[in-house]
Amino acid sequence: MKLIGIVGSIFENSLNKKLLEFTKFKFSDFVEIEIVDISGIPIFSQELSHEDYPKLREISDKIIASDGVIIATPEHNYTIPVVLKSLMEWLSYELHPFEGKPVMIIGASYKDQGSARAQSHLKSILDSPGVDAYIMPGNEFLISYANKIFDEDGYITDEKTVDFLEHQLIRFTKYAEVVNKLDLKSVESNFTRTLAAGGYTDINDPYDGTAGASEL
Repeated sequence: MKLIGIVGSIFENSLNKKLLEFTKFKFSDFVEIEIVDISGIPIFSQELSHEDYPKLREISDKIIASDGVIIATPEHNYTIPVVLKSLMEWLSYELHPFEGKPVMIIGASYKDQGSARAQSHLKSILDSPGVDAYIMPGNEFLISYANKIFDEDGYITDEKTVDFLEHQLIRFTKYAEVVNKLDLKSVESNFTRTLAAGGYTDINDPYDGTAGASEL
């Protein structure tokens, strides 16, 4: 199974970067994780175009081609970092790669909250119109006091933590297999037929005020 990994931080020594890199290395026997670089992407604005930033299209294409996505998010002021929020806005405006995509959320924190509130906010974002991802219920993975759990080589030293991460990742791969067999885009109904005929408003049109990161 091929997954795309996103670290919700551009800090070089991010604990969440360590967590995702460890996950990629440790469980490479049953899952392939490609970690994408989100640095250098400007803060989202409707006045800008994703076409001027090839990295956005590259990330979008990789997400679409993958079997699922793992997002490792820090927690800043009880929510996700601005760089991750901005990326989600870019990828819910004119680009919509998360539509129908299975997503697993993991997180690490210096304190005891373990990124719980950030993960909760991220779930709401992933579930919003214009994003429309699939998040497996009850599949949380959070590390508290993460600065004490990695050794100098970036390896998680606590056996129970490693085993639980493996457990959650295996569960997610099973979930992703099921989700990827769904073909919800092909569903026909009075609603889809009316949309195709030009009625209602198009929920995928960023200019009608209903899709993702649109203000209009």
